[in-house]
Amino acid sequence: MTGVYRPESLLKNPPQATDVTLEMLLANQTHLGHSTSRWNPQNSRYIFGIREGTHIISLDVTAAYLRRAAKVVEEVAYWGGLILFAGTRKGQKRAVVRAAELAQGYHIFERWIPGSLTNGQQILGHCEKKIVNGLDETLDDLWKEELESYRALKPDLVVCLNPVENVVLLHECGLNNVPTIGIIDTDADPTRVTYPIPANDDSLRSVTLIAGVLGRAGEVGQRRRLARARKGHLTYEH
Repeated sequence: MTGVYRPESLLKNPPQATDVTLEMLLANQTHLGHSTSRWNPQNSRYIFGIREGTHIISLDVTAAYLRRAAKVVEEVAYWGGLILFAGTRKGQKRAVVRAAELAQGYHIFERWIPGSLTNGQQILGHCEKKIVNGLDETLDDLWKEELESYRALKPDLVVCLNPVENVVLLHECGLNNVPTIGIIDTDADPTRVTYPIPANDDSLRSVTLIAGVLGRAGEVGQRRRLARARKGHLTYEH
């Protein structure tokens, strides 16, 4: 059946950033902000207008910032960086996990443990480690003692789907110079993240669309990286 809207397709087969249209953003409620009494004045540049006491986010701005963020994710993945997707609100788990799967990154959908970046060796140092080559093949010929000598890695990029509840995570990213991408609703502080995406962070359809687009961008970057690695060219140093 054609011409039928299927929200589940956003999760199973998210679009690429170049395929996102204003109609798609509108259908997935990305334009709906909060009531005017709850707005953060720093979001004035992202707001199109007011309707029935609710701020309406400019879809032109959302589309432009989403494409910019997708390009950042793609390039970080291409250069072999670690990408962490974080979304801790109820219902965001599937979108977070799916985006991380596409981008071959990592995910958090429960809560951020304070100190995981600023005190990462003590909190994450006991976790199981593995080493892979340029083609992502696990190397099993390394001694256990050598593996234990490696420190816990920090992400090269953090994508946060609900920045309002994850101020501690974003603060730790700032202290460790880790760039961040975040969905910024009209009540959020856009200066908390490096690359804001003005959009509705309360709608699961909005969050699923944005997370899927960023995950798909990471998938494209990983595909480019592996294609280059098969030719014997690594995008990062040993």
